[in-house]
Amino acid sequence: MNMTVPPILSSMEADVLSRITEERWLELTTELIRTGQPRSGNPLDPDLPPAEEEAISMLVAGKLEAIGMEVTKHSAQPHRPNVLGVLKGRDGAPSLIINDHLDTYPVVEPEKWHMTDFDPFKATRHGDLLYARGTSDTRGNLAASLLAVQALVEAGVVLDGTLMCCYTVDEERNGTEGSIYMLQQVGLTADYEITAEPTAWGDVADDWGMNLSVANSGHCLIEVTVKGIKSHIWRPDISINAITEASRLLPQLKAMAFTHVPAGFMGHTPPCCSVVRIRGGLAGEMQFSPDACTITLAVVGIVPGMTLASVIADIEQAARDTFAGHNEIGVDVRQVPGSLFVNATEPVPIEEEPCKSLRAVYRQPMGREPGVNRKNAFNDTIRFREAGINAVTFGPGEDGWAVDNENISITKAVMATKIYALTIMKVLGLRM
Repeated sequence: MNMTVPPILSSMEADVLSRITEERWLELTTELIRTGQPRSGNPLDPDLPPAEEEAISMLVAGKLEAIGMEVTKHSAQPHRPNVLGVLKGRDGAPSLIINDHLDTYPVVEPEKWHMTDFDPFKATRHGDLLYARGTSDTRGNLAASLLAVQALVEAGVVLDGTLMCCYTVDEERNGTEGSIYMLQQVGLTADYEITAEPTAWGDVADDWGMNLSVANSGHCLIEVTVKGIKSHIWRPDISINAITEASRLLPQLKAMAFTHVPAGFMGHTPPCCSVVRIRGGLAGEMQFSPDACTITLAVVGIVPGMTLASVIADIEQAARDTFAGHNEIGVDVRQVPGSLFVNATEPVPIEEEPCKSLRAVYRQPMGREPGVNRKNAFNDTIRFREAGINAVTFGPGEDGWAVDNENISITKAVMATKIYALTIMKVLGLRM
């Protein structure tokens, strides 16, 4: 596919795009990847300490100030400042938020990062792919959004509407200290919002490209505790080993279908359970078979119509079916303490902004419409959508969310940067 910019651009648009180069994106991304790590790693585990994004926040705030934005920082907790940059437009004109997040996945096993010489924060290029923690989720997208705005300012573009760059902490833990805090406590709002996050996975056109994710699936963490009867290991005949019984439940959880899923729901992945932890037995009791085993589940792909109560009821039914006739086996199901239930969002109509402008801009270099989907993952788009904003997700990155050797396509990242810049101009208009 020809990825060159067509000659139908205005001179101002061409000037903007000429400032978005592979070299500039690589330099900025490399700087962002290294800064603030490993402290920016933010585990989903509710029982572990959260990230401290202060260093990357300060760097990003400085870059927004250098662009000429009015910058403020907002912290729900020490060492976790959210960053907001504003280019004020005409009163009454449209407003647009460009969002990305400042935390990343943690690195737990650096010895597996062979593509970066076992340094997960050393940005390393192999062909068209850049490897390091945060390349795809989401320092590479952060760089794309920053460079897009920088190119607009450098080219002398004066926007009619108001542009806000909101870079948040705590996204990897569902946004409590980040997007939720900014929307509910700081009072951030706008007409439209675009989150720069990976949308290339599952491209519905089965071609090179990036999707426009107009909705998101939800998720939650659930604990299932199977209860048996403890006995000495020499007397397995009188025990009901909770770990053994829990193993009978695991395939049922994997295969179960959830109720309350509307017919024809928008989503390429049906709701399902991912087992993320199994705990059984007590320290100091290896002489005894355990009488309790707890399975921690991530229930993902939640769609509108599903609730915490319906999810728990479905899992309880799967347990009853598994242990029917075994009254001595008990099962308790509950939400993981300290975790959040994240609802799915309703889609933004593709004929409304910012979908309308993003689709039109996408057609220029790509020659076709972007694929439209429901993103089967959390990002801050969910929180903006919950606040009543037309919020969508669009960005480079094959969002398979690599555990190790995370990477991003450099070509796609540069193309996304150009699409961001032109979409901002189209949504907000130019001051005449």
